[in-house]
Amino acid sequence: MKKLITDNFELHLEDAIQGLSALPENSFDLAICDPPYGAATSAKWNYESDKKINGFGGNWKLNNEEWDLLTGNDIFKSTHQWLTQLKRLVKPTGSIWIHATYHNSGFVNVLCQLLGLEIINEVTWYKRNAFPNLSARRLTASHETILWVHTGGEKQRKYNFNYDDVKRAKFEGDNMKEADKQLRTVWDIPNNKSKDELSFGTHPTQKPLRVSERLLMISGIKGGKLLVPFAGSGTEMIAGMKYGMQAVGFETNEEYFELAKERLLFEESKIKSQLFV
Repeated sequence: MKKLITDNFELHLEDAIQGLSALPENSFDLAICDPPYGAATSAKWNYESDKKINGFGGNWKLNNEEWDLLTGNDIFKSTHQWLTQLKRLVKPTGSIWIHATYHNSGFVNVLCQLLGLEIINEVTWYKRNAFPNLSARRLTASHETILWVHTGGEKQRKYNFNYDDVKRAKFEGDNMKEADKQLRTVWDIPNNKSKDELSFGTHPTQKPLRVSERLLMISGIKGGKLLVPFAGSGTEMIAGMKYGMQAVGFETNEEYFELAKERLLFEESKIKSQLFV
């Protein structure tokens, strides 16, 4: 297992679920998750008529036979596993942000409710410059969903919200947010990345840095710890470091681990150089 640990970040070449299970509980102030969406899965939902499912009103036990009745989809099962770990790892004062599309947003929502993770907001990220649909057989996908979640439950709403900073903000290119106005749940953020963001290579689902920077502005805690279970190209970890948080990330693909490592080291060098200006 490869890993790189510096003053500002930890990056592990390791399966997220395995890595998360080894971390101490209540050790993170924020988590940003950009998991596999399951868009390419061939698994089918499996409801067998000769077996009983208790439903939401009864005891829906996810670790026994009834779990297998609900799905043959590995992404669904792994989502339950990493959400269970995040509930254990993120403090009641912290937040969890989850990127999703129609492939997985439904069961992420359901699993959050089953695990007692309260959904604070469902954000629609409108991508004005989305790639066109080449098949001409469906509408052009122009948005993604981002769920803002906390671990404390309805009776313990202690999560951090940097309300004043967000209200004051005016985001370049976002035609739906005015300075000194409350931020809405529809965000107008172009999907293009800057040259700096692509200078070390690309990742197929890489998000613009400005998306993660907005998440940090909303619920980041300066001096706190950020968890990124699916590091990809390192964008979320970079946003965390720039905000002043220590970032911990996991990535299973060695190519993207190396990409994230180069980006993080470069960003860390910039941060350190600014300290001595």
